Amino acid sequence: MAELSEAAPENEAPTRTRPRVGDPDYVPPVVRKNRAYGYVLAFLVFLFDQAAKWVVIYPLQLQFRGEITILSFFDLRWVENRGVSMGMLTAGSDAMRWGLVAMTTAIAIFVAIWLWREKRRDDSWGLALVLGGALGNIVDRIRFGYVVDFLDLHIGEWRPFLVFNVADAAITIGVLLLLVRALLTRKEKPAR
Repeated sequence: MAELSEAAPENEAPTRTRPRVGDPDYVPPVVRKNRAYGYVLAFLVFLFDQAAKWVVIYPLQLQFRGEITILSFFDLRWVENRGVSMGMLTAGSDAMRWGLVAMTTAIAIFVAIWLWREKRRDDSWGLALVLGGALGNIVDRIRFGYVVDFLDLHIGEWRPFLVFNVADAAITIGVLLLLVRALLTRKEKPAR
């Protein structure tokens, strides 16, 4: 009696199995977890930034009040930032505004891709802070034509910082984390 064997038709795609250690597509579970935490942190930064701006714009109506003193060294002060970092590249027209939106969106996409590829947890957190902050400021620029800044730290009349927002703080902290980690963990090149 001859045994019949069933062969899979040639046009059927082979079933895909999960990549294993050593496969080029393999991503260790810790890296997948860092990615997930990074994107969640970016989303939380974005939400917190937008919630803080909502409170400043609607319930507090800071744009009409101008300034609210909270402490002797901390005020809420309404500033419409039409530029980027420290007021540079000020958008004086709609074309410049949308150019800034395009430029900052391209940077945010670059950071999102970098976050996807990043293996180190501390770098993922720094990138997540930058990404969440960038997205918060991009949304402002699209909605209002400017970024809403309102946090004003000062010592008397001396203001060591420009007025900023939650997104700006997240971006600054994220960049500092990336720089400190890069500077502290540099590998020395072997002597020639």
